[in-house]
Amino acid sequence: MMLLNAFSFNMISSFPATVKVKETSLDEAKALLAAGFESAVGHADTANVFGNVLGMEVPANRTTIALEKGDVVLVGQYRGPRLAEGTTSLPDGATIQWLCVEVS
Repeated sequence: MMLLNAFSFNMISSFPATVKVKETSLDEAKALLAAGFESAVGHADTANVFGNVLGMEVPANRTTIALEKGDVVLVGQYRGPRLAEGTTSLPDGATIQWLCVEVS
């Protein structure tokens, strides 16, 4: 499983493709990541916030993503004010929407 903080069509390696997106709960997100995951969370502050919310270490990792048909990734979509440098927890009023994205 790969954990991302954003999704872009540039991540899909070949077309045509179908993208299915399903919102998932925090508990489901934790279960998906429990067996191990690769982080593709590109910013340290976002990785720290994700780690705090998920209760597990989430390393920052700026990498290029190339999704193939059959790949499923978990996207944590941060919604809220810009994170202050050094942030480790969600600011007041901010949320993370957890989304399972499948490419077929």
